[in-house]
Amino acid sequence: SSHPFRPLTCFTLMFCVVPVTNVPSPHSTVRPGSPVPVNTNNPGVRKAARFGVYRYNNSSNDLFLFKESQIKKAMVQIVRGLKYMLQVEIKRTVCEKRDHSSLDSCHFQRKKSLQRMLRCYFEVWITPWTHKVQILVAHCH
Repeated sequence: SSHPFRPLTCFTLMFCVVPVTNVPSPHSTVRPGSPVPVNTNNPGVRKAARFGVYRYNNSSNDLFLFKESQIKKAMVQIVRGLKYMLQVEIKRTVCEKRDHSSLDSCHFQRKKSLQRMLRCYFEVWITPWTHKVQILVAHCH
């Protein structure tokens, strides 16, 4: 691929490895701490996407909860923790907000008239050792 990085390998939220063979040469414009692509199935990515969805649900006035349906693209930047930059599609579920359901048990709407999909950009900053999560950006349209 034309990109200088393979995706990071992350074993836990705290432990990511950039393959040594992909360390950029000194004349490269990529500095440590630049965002790098990370696999969209990565557990840290999925967790970060869910935090973005929580933020969206808290701020939307929709009757129903939305849930991530597909993580389209993920980047991670190592800055005093992990900052995830995510492009995520979210869809309306059958769960109403007032029921305080767990999103894991919420299925997507099957009724055509109630189906809705939004494209979101989330920036989620996780500092695992302090258990702090900050949602820096949550734009959905």
